[in-house]
Amino acid sequence: MPKTVIIYDCDGVLIDSRESNRAFYNDILAHFGLPPLTEEQLDYVQVSTSGQAVDFLFQGTTCKDAAQAYQFTLNNEPYIARLRLEPHVREVLAALRPHYRTAVATNRGRSLALILKHFHLDGLFDLTVSSYDVSLPKPHPQGLLKILEHFQAPPQAALYLGDSEVDRLVAQRAGVDFIAYKNSILEAPFHLEDHLDLLALLDKDQLLGARD
Repeated sequence: MPKTVIIYDCDGVLIDSRESNRAFYNDILAHFGLPPLTEEQLDYVQVSTSGQAVDFLFQGTTCKDAAQAYQFTLNNEPYIARLRLEPHVREVLAALRPHYRTAVATNRGRSLALILKHFHLDGLFDLTVSSYDVSLPKPHPQGLLKILEHFQAPPQAALYLGDSEVDRLVAQRAGVDFIAYKNSILEAPFHLEDHLDLLALLDKDQLLGARD
């Protein structure tokens, strides 16, 4: 079936957020006298909601509830300044827009709108679904299913670009074809190292019938 809906994860796909997230959670940890993130902890928070991340980082402590409250007092602007837009994102989204519906499905929450505005991406998506828009975050497929319902599209008409095992699982559970971005070890029918590679795949019709 021809693809009509292209859905993006945010962190690790649209933006390089690793150092930004490191700074955000390290500031929370430092406020409560805890050591900075390990790389393994950072891997976890990269694919989690902020609530899940704080619960994980403060498990076994007496200040988990206080840490949850504290995170909402932090100003997002300094952390957004540490983000980096992935190469060719705007160019590819602009090329897709006349022919495809575009959407974001992410576990990021209140900062999503700020990020899209910061990078001038807010006019390049027809729909965005953050963790604030669903009751069950990824890897539950609720976010992807909400996007499909909005566009009245069957799962076979959509693609989901992600960079983590959580993204692969959510695509599988929604019945949507998955494309792995900058993660060669993920099981996926296609792997992209640059957003421009998506245009090449679509131009060559390589994605048609991937689930037929």
